Amino acid sequence: MKISRLQEVDIRKLWKHEQYDFSAWLAEDENIELLNEKLGLTLVDINTEAYVGAYRCDIVAVDETTGIKVIIENQLENSNHDHLGKIITYASGLDAKVIVWIVKEARDEHRSAIEWLNNNTVQDINFFLIELHAYQIGDSDYAPMFQIVEQPNDFIKESKSQKSTDTLNKSQSERLEFWTQFNDHVIARGKPFNIHKAGSAHWYDVSVGTSGVKISIALINKDSYISVELYIFDNKALFDKLFEERKEIENQLGFEMEWLRLEKSKASRILYKIKGLNFDDHSNYDALIEEAIDKAVKMREVFKKRLK
Repeated sequence: MKISRLQEVDIRKLWKHEQYDFSAWLAEDENIELLNEKLGLTLVDINTEAYVGAYRCDIVAVDETTGIKVIIENQLENSNHDHLGKIITYASGLDAKVIVWIVKEARDEHRSAIEWLNNNTVQDINFFLIELHAYQIGDSDYAPMFQIVEQPNDFIKESKSQKSTDTLNKSQSERLEFWTQFNDHVIARGKPFNIHKAGSAHWYDVSVGTSGVKISIALINKDSYISVELYIFDNKALFDKLFEERKEIENQLGFEMEWLRLEKSKASRILYKIKGLNFDDHSNYDALIEEAIDKAVKMREVFKKRLK
């Protein structure tokens, strides 16, 4: 058996220029997915032509599941003060909530600066400092790798936004426990979709690969059910098109859904209800979670090809 050694290669051998080479490469679907896996986001609407005054931000995107704006600044060299200033300028000018700074090597002073920004800015502003490396085994293809150096500390940000006497109420605690178990099931099934950090919100979003539409799983404890729905933000024409095809869609899904156009709202919903949720009885959580995952995966499979 022949065993070769993993060798790191200079990333400049792969990309000569941040803007014209690396940014263009990263903007491609299969490559941005590598970054999505590290960030826990689902970036869509990738734009490499965003200007702030006389300066140009490398990449601007939107996280599909939350709708927040994300900027990415690429620097294929060691981090420096100039680019630190740029990411703050771009974040301000473009009203971004997630700021990603990709560098060849992060200097200690810039690690400290990003850590300080994460600990001292408001809760919904998040900074990531990421090193980009590339490796090769023998004469194999190059393999890029993103390594997170600094990232938001959710505990610190959440604790700053609450009074010291605040605690999770029963519903919040129950939702946190449910989503924690939910993530465990998603991981055990090989991550059929990206997981999100378990929290106390009543919903959990799943990407369908396009902005303006998402699959949302929601805990409705007062009515004893879990909803799994296609949520359309502001596109009645899309809802109407899908509604015309509802019989075929439901045949492909294998179950019927509730179709809610919501005339008085910009949003529209197509949902399925899983009955049996009870925060005071966790004995059926495994079954509920597995069915919710099954329905979300099937809905994404069926609807995704109709949303292009």
